[in-house]
Amino acid sequence: MGLPTFPKIYNVYFLAMVATMGGMLFGFDISSMSAIIGTKQYRNYFNNPNGLAQGAIGSALAAGSVVGSIVAGPVSDKIGRRNSLMFSCIFWLIGTSLQVATNGRGMLIAGRVFNGVTVGITSSQVPVYLAEVAKHSQRGAIIIIQQLAIEWGILFMYFIGYGCSFIGTETDTASFRTAWGIQFVPCVFFMIGLPFLPESPRWLAMVDRTDEAVHILANIHAGGNIEDPYVIAEYEEIVTVLTAERLAPKSWRKFVYNGMWRRTLAGFSVQAWQQLSGANVMTYYVVYIFYMADLKGNVNLISSGVQYALFILFSTIMFFFVDKIGRRTLLVWGAIAMAFCHFVVGGVLGSNYEYVPGKQRSRALKYYGGVEGDANVVMRVTGAPAHTVIAFSYLLIIIYALTLAPICWVYAAEVWSLETRAWGMGIAAIGNWLFNFAIGLFIPPAFLNIRWRLFIVFGALCLGGAIQFYFTYPETCGKTIEEIEILFGDDGPRPWTTKKGNSRIDREIEAVTHLQAKDEARASISKVIEEEKQAMTGSKGLKTESV
Repeated sequence: MGLPTFPKIYNVYFLAMVATMGGMLFGFDISSMSAIIGTKQYRNYFNNPNGLAQGAIGSALAAGSVVGSIVAGPVSDKIGRRNSLMFSCIFWLIGTSLQVATNGRGMLIAGRVFNGVTVGITSSQVPVYLAEVAKHSQRGAIIIIQQLAIEWGILFMYFIGYGCSFIGTETDTASFRTAWGIQFVPCVFFMIGLPFLPESPRWLAMVDRTDEAVHILANIHAGGNIEDPYVIAEYEEIVTVLTAERLAPKSWRKFVYNGMWRRTLAGFSVQAWQQLSGANVMTYYVVYIFYMADLKGNVNLISSGVQYALFILFSTIMFFFVDKIGRRTLLVWGAIAMAFCHFVVGGVLGSNYEYVPGKQRSRALKYYGGVEGDANVVMRVTGAPAHTVIAFSYLLIIIYALTLAPICWVYAAEVWSLETRAWGMGIAAIGNWLFNFAIGLFIPPAFLNIRWRLFIVFGALCLGGAIQFYFTYPETCGKTIEEIEILFGDDGPRPWTTKKGNSRIDREIEAVTHLQAKDEARASISKVIEEEKQAMTGSKGLKTESV
């Protein structure tokens, strides 16, 4: 889908803010459920869905996102990074329309599936675009803007949903229809901003639009100066690596040859571990957790919203430090710390909970009972155990915001080669959304069946993630995307011996600057020699005339 010609803005932070509006769509859709599922209007209209029924509604977004992630790579390589993001908006408009007009669970699930297609495309291709336009020294901070956009979307939509819950009576549907309708707003802003973004210079190089690639690279990084040392060194490296990649095997083999299998495994698994860390228990179902901790009504909803504010605050802190701390450090220690929080929450619930079962009222599957009348919540703790559950739930989300939440997106965007990046990030996003779907479907039934043991399961998974991070993920912080190819090669270093920084591009810039200085010196010398020759010729002419 071609875009009309608009003036382009090349400030890399502006590019990031517009592109990450795609992440805000993801955040809006998360909170469009988490803020609504605890309201009486939702439970009354959708017949108090619990267990697998609520799991299907919650995970429908992820199911659509798997589809979006599968098509994202070929679409992005065909029409470009920017145009693929515009293409994704079509599905969001359809999905939001279906949710606003919903007449039951089926239509709601269908709308969330369509929204998921958009999220699948944007969640894979926005990091690709940002990785391809950002300098290696700022790539982590730029990609974190994507995570911040997700979190701002979650926070905005959560309190929009909370405010809309006061619309009408307990049997009115205007409350959640209004909240879901507001999802049109970020999509419209996204569509307005996209035409002002330049296309990725690396994609342009890949499709042999060389002049455009060089000029866009210069406009983004050097104020339009195509002779800038960074621009020259960066473009030379892009072309060198691209040439080598074009000689590599095609089709599926390019994801496994010459160490590529390590990159494919890393990209897929880092996104899978982000979901298997159990953070979705908090981001999707925090209302249920706080019901278990005996928080009721508006206190529960506001306390749940505080979690999202903490999420934003601590992710913002990482914006300033992500490129100063290694990726491996944050992944390994973040997973270990999250495991500790899961074990504490699970242990406190298991030792102190009161069983409050939900019951089926009739064959028409009408449920009642459970904590606060919610059939999904059958555990409750009070007093000091409740305070502990709340505290460690907040602590878990703080640790997640500082570590796995942003770094899994950054790492997944960094590991791919230029020829495989669009498809590869699609593969990584499939890892995210497949496990997101499975976890989203699993959590509500798990609350009913294994109860507090759910947190023990996620704690064990976090430790498994930490082990893989340590032994199989090389450090990518401070490296160019092209340099990372060496780290994953057959002759690359052991992952646990790799360090951040020491980028080859810095040495190449020095070499270019040195060569330019030598050329300028030669030019100056040549100019002096030429002037002296002309002066000598002129003086001879004068002597001849005088004779």
